[in-house]
Amino acid sequence: MKCTLSVLTEDHPGVLMRIAGLIYRRGYNIESLSVGHTDTTGFSRFTVVVEADERGMSLLAKQLERLVEVVTVEELSRSKYVERWLSLIKVRAPLEVRPHVLQTAEVFRCRVVDMGTDAVTLEVTGDQGKMEACMEAFRPYGVLEVAGSGAVAMQRTGFAAALPFSEEIPLRLSCAGIS
Repeated sequence: MKCTLSVLTEDHPGVLMRIAGLIYRRGYNIESLSVGHTDTTGFSRFTVVVEADERGMSLLAKQLERLVEVVTVEELSRSKYVERWLSLIKVRAPLEVRPHVLQTAEVFRCRVVDMGTDAVTLEVTGDQGKMEACMEAFRPYGVLEVAGSGAVAMQRTGFAAALPFSEEIPLRLSCAGIS
């Protein structure tokens, strides 16, 4: 099964190589690896997607936690999480089929980021299933080039930790002076 890990690290040179090397040495193939700065200066967040069973994911998370620069490791696959991928897709779009290409792009909520005489470059974000469906929809027109970011993910917020209904604060409604 696909496992998604969120790894918070100190922002030091070589951290990417240590994380990728550890995963490689354990025999896992990295399907996606994205990294970016966080809201706190000096820290980066890695989103890593690998194919592993539950036991393998737990062992991998524990081994990652032992790296000096690693602050926390979250096994996002064990709970509800939000995941997004980004792709740029260059599609053949001569003038006679361009309206059809743009209509298909609208269905997938793609943004046009570049347009030439014979091609259009589109930006699409969503889950992996949406990326695959979008690629299949553009294939008949001619996909010229694709570049993708890989997964970026976070644990979902809020609703699971809500108070039971009986303990919630009563909601007061007010409408035209009636309360």
